[in-house]
Amino acid sequence: MNQKLFLLAAVLVLGLAGCQSRSSVTATQAPPSTSSAAPVRATYQVKRIADGDTITVVDSQGADIKVRFACVDAPEVPHSKKERYSSSPADRNQFRWGRQAHDRLTQLIHQGGDRVALTVTDTDRYGRKVAEVRLPNGTLVQEVLAREGLAVVFHKYIRNCDAAAVVKQAEAQAKQRRVGVWGDLRFVTPSKWRHRNK
Repeated sequence: MNQKLFLLAAVLVLGLAGCQSRSSVTATQAPPSTSSAAPVRATYQVKRIADGDTITVVDSQGADIKVRFACVDAPEVPHSKKERYSSSPADRNQFRWGRQAHDRLTQLIHQGGDRVALTVTDTDRYGRKVAEVRLPNGTLVQEVLAREGLAVVFHKYIRNCDAAAVVKQAEAQAKQRRVGVWGDLRFVTPSKWRHRNK
């Protein structure tokens, strides 16, 4: 009888140990990464997403840092009441794509736990940090937006951008597949739209 109880206890212990090790393997599997994934060290909490290429993050001391994405320019979103109620077809088209870029960026940042890593390449005339932005798993946000046709290569902010070639390639693929803004014959690039609306 003691031998049967010992054997039963041994089977239970080994069975539970097997379940334990199987679940820990599943929990430690790494998330899939993109071809441009890079190791990420420090991350920042995202406080606000202004549009498809501008965010505000909080540093370790609690200070806000405004960040303008390097390499790309996303379609504009309406910033004033006049813009929100504009009946201009060019404005409405720009803002439609701007909302889509904003929504996609919001989705990406939420997927990253509302945290991003920055590689600052410059400071613009508004005092914003111009930076490459990556999710904690290494995904380059600018590459995703360019590949999906929700941002265009912006030569003004591509200087010092280590990922310039990757972003240019992503844009070329979007143009070839005619996705996002590249499938819209009425689309005007954000820089041209801003120039027309000065």
